[in-house]
Amino acid sequence: MSRPDFEDLDVYKLAEKLANEVWFIVKQWDYFTKDTMGKQIVRSADSVCANIAEGRGRYNHQDNRRFVKIARGSLYETISWLRLAYARKLLADEQVKKIQPIIDELPPKLNAYLNSIGNKKY
Repeated sequence: MSRPDFEDLDVYKLAEKLANEVWFIVKQWDYFTKDTMGKQIVRSADSVCANIAEGRGRYNHQDNRRFVKIARGSLYETISWLRLAYARKLLADEQVKKIQPIIDELPPKLNAYLNSIGNKKY
């Protein structure tokens, strides 16, 4: 089986980077925090790259666009959880500095990818 082509997408790589950063942050939290908001933020961050991959695997522009829109919703959910984590003093300044550039770059890349679907061949 050949390597899936979604792995070559810059937007996927960036989403995966965010998901991994979130994972490593949440792993450091106490049990209560992991069990309440930790599970939610990991799921939403993982969902961004998972939906990009699933949409790409559909080989149908309409389905792909639908999954990218779901990924965008999951990204916004992740941003919301990160805002709450910051307000609750769960994120160190170093962690924010690591995540902020990803959060700044990912929404426009995701929107550009969404707009490009159907405009090029697989």
